[in-house]
Amino acid sequence: MVIGNSLCALGTIGQRLVMKRFAYVAQTALGLLFRRPLLGVCLIPLREDGQIVLVKRRDNGCWSLPGGMVDWGENIQQSIVRELNEETGLTLRGMGRLVGVYSAADRDPRIHSICLTFEVNVQGEMQVNDLNEISEAQAFALDQAAQMQLSHDHLQQLQDYSQGQLVIR
Repeated sequence: MVIGNSLCALGTIGQRLVMKRFAYVAQTALGLLFRRPLLGVCLIPLREDGQIVLVKRRDNGCWSLPGGMVDWGENIQQSIVRELNEETGLTLRGMGRLVGVYSAADRDPRIHSICLTFEVNVQGEMQVNDLNEISEAQAFALDQAAQMQLSHDHLQQLQDYSQGQLVIR
């Protein structure tokens, strides 16, 4: 295949530049086509021992809350269950509270998205099932996670969670 061979000849740095350019073009095209924010969910998964689960993103190497876009035909609950399983391998034991609605246009560097953040109670063994997006899942104490540099606006979401009030930002 000509394109595949051309990308291989570029080397790792060249491939990254091509992929970044493609992502920029795709992001711009989606913005022009839809001109509306996309809906997503962010999860604050609580294990039975009180620790929260974070995932390490492949695109930027940062830790973040698990979550993602709501797929066409899904309701919010289905999206929560799917994203939780894909990114952590854990299962939903029960819903906690709605933490907040996050809608700042720059909260996600890729696209304008509105994120509904939920506390969820989880069970099971951690295992990343979506290796294209996530490299690792790990449990942390809440105070430890609140000191980390997290992707997107996830640190703000954890701070809001700790304060215990519903926020709309």
